[in-house]
Amino acid sequence: MDSAVKAIPKALIYEMVDGKPIYYKGYKDYLSGEKQINELMGSSYLQALIGTQLIILLSRLIDLTKYQLISNEVGLKFGKKSWRAADLAIYERESLKDVPKVNKYLEIPPEIVIEIDTKADLEDIQDSLGYYHEKTDQLLNFGVKKVVWIFTDTQKVMIARQGEDWHISDWHKNILIMEGVEVNIVRIIEES
Repeated sequence: MDSAVKAIPKALIYEMVDGKPIYYKGYKDYLSGEKQINELMGSSYLQALIGTQLIILLSRLIDLTKYQLISNEVGLKFGKKSWRAADLAIYERESLKDVPKVNKYLEIPPEIVIEIDTKADLEDIQDSLGYYHEKTDQLLNFGVKKVVWIFTDTQKVMIARQGEDWHISDWHKNILIMEGVEVNIVRIIEES
């Protein structure tokens, strides 16, 4: 009988919370030999479409001399052995001016984080909704002023702001990203 246990590679750690890893969704398929690592890290067509179109749209609507859009699961480091990934982060350029452009996670909170679903494996988490709440709370406590979650399965959007009640709405309604900048997820999909 083969009692060897396949080690989980560090590349399959999606986020780290107080030293406890949160793995990519489907990591057990890698352990069983059903999938390769790169098969677990990709986005669905709908997620990628929304993310790409949001970047294109926001780059037209926001003042890029004042704000910097950063995408591609940017790592946000809260402290030792504690970091989260963000699909899209909007920074004031001024806050990044002294940050070297190197391969390290950012330790400065963005103004806004936009998330499209999650790549985290929630199978072993008793309350999967708790993952979204905990991550949102951590981002807000880190200094992010607004967190926007776009959920493709339920076609809902959750908006959380520092010191305010969180709101959930259908994704066919306009979403205020920042003053003077609104997007509509259904229109983004239909016009793509």
